Amino acid sequence: MPYFDVASSAPLHPVARQALQASLDEGWADPARLYREGRRARLLLDAAREAAADAVGCRPDELVFTPSGTHAVHAGVSGVLAGRRRVGGHLVVSAVEHSSVLHAAEAHEAAGGTVLRVPVGRTGAASADAYARELADRPDTALACLQSANHEVGTLQPVAETAEVCAAAGVPLLVDAAQSLPWGPVEAGWSVLTASAHKWGGPAGVGLLAVRKGVRYAPQGPADERESGRSPGFPNLPAIVAAAASLRAVRDGADAEAARLRVLVDRIRRRVARLVPDVEVVGDADRRLPHLVTFSCLYVDGETLLHELDRAGFSVNSGSSCTSSTLTPSHVLNAMGVLSEGNVRVSLPHGTTAEEVNAFLEALPRAVAGVREQLGVSEAPPVPVGGEADSLTVDALGLRCPQPVIELARAIGGVAVGGVVTVLSDDEVARLDIPAWCAMRDQEYLGESAASGDAVAYRVRRTH
Repeated sequence: MPYFDVASSAPLHPVARQALQASLDEGWADPARLYREGRRARLLLDAAREAAADAVGCRPDELVFTPSGTHAVHAGVSGVLAGRRRVGGHLVVSAVEHSSVLHAAEAHEAAGGTVLRVPVGRTGAASADAYARELADRPDTALACLQSANHEVGTLQPVAETAEVCAAAGVPLLVDAAQSLPWGPVEAGWSVLTASAHKWGGPAGVGLLAVRKGVRYAPQGPADERESGRSPGFPNLPAIVAAAASLRAVRDGADAEAARLRVLVDRIRRRVARLVPDVEVVGDADRRLPHLVTFSCLYVDGETLLHELDRAGFSVNSGSSCTSSTLTPSHVLNAMGVLSEGNVRVSLPHGTTAEEVNAFLEALPRAVAGVREQLGVSEAPPVPVGGEADSLTVDALGLRCPQPVIELARAIGGVAVGGVVTVLSDDEVARLDIPAWCAMRDQEYLGESAASGDAVAYRVRRTH
């Protein structure tokens, strides 16, 4: 069964498995002790730190291991904000950061700090100029954050350009490199970097936190003598050794594998648009991770589609609202202003074959058609001609994605060209998907207004 979700977690790399088994026998002692077993454990820890630092592009004494990538992010954000509290309490992040960064930002706001979320374009890329404008307006900025590559759509971010404007303003830049680090070092200029081992085939429960020399940093919470006081507690040495070994292993063949997987992803990007009606492939087509592609299908329930693909033998993921427990749109897709319903993220592991990709492309159209049929849409609802009414109101209250958009598609032909359809919906997803539908169907989105109760009225003018 092909597993196409390494952006969430990669299978344990064979090198990680070997290193883990070997270090269970050699690395069980306390590396802080001076007796023979402790010295042996210390040698393993130092070697792992040197290997990881080499892959990151920093000094070994600038890098510490943490219990997870999320822990590394939280420690990095809080430590720099505390270390630079005399400068001010303003934090700048992109609107498409990983939830770990956004949660850290929310905690900072709750403690009395201020946060600015930099918007992105439809490809998901932030702008270094936007960071420059914000830093110029806010001399009290203590920290800026920008991921190296987006975890949902694969778009590469302008790290080097943003680091340059941050350096000019005297503001450190924290880079979440969880998705890109297996493919190569992050562009120069960052001040703080975080990553997570299970993204590249290392064991879960190991994160990396690198803080450049000269960056003011004050660890928060109780500390001890381990990991420079930045990650207290006894280290999981076997997992750390396995994480460093697997990172080196995947990086050794990264260039060749990236070129091979990019061809397969390009095939998916091209053929999905041809094979599946009413689909939007999102993210930057060129400046992207080599192994990841995301697309959204109109008139499709995302959770049902993932179940159908799972039944067909393919493990994929989604950033759409319909697969989350909160029933709210993906913050990444929302910030990009693209379609969120029927969203599928495919992230290929090392070794994926052309045959596996071709089989996925054969199964996908059948799965989408099957889900649409379950929703009463045997094919994409056409836009009829010859409507007579000047306006029409569609009651979609109580209906969940993608039903409000389906009802809009069915109703738009009931008004004359220039007429307006108003959709009443209490589904948060409609706020994102109705404007996206209008963009895909070349209809004019007029905006939203509050209606009775929790309902929102979305107005669309028919243009053709």
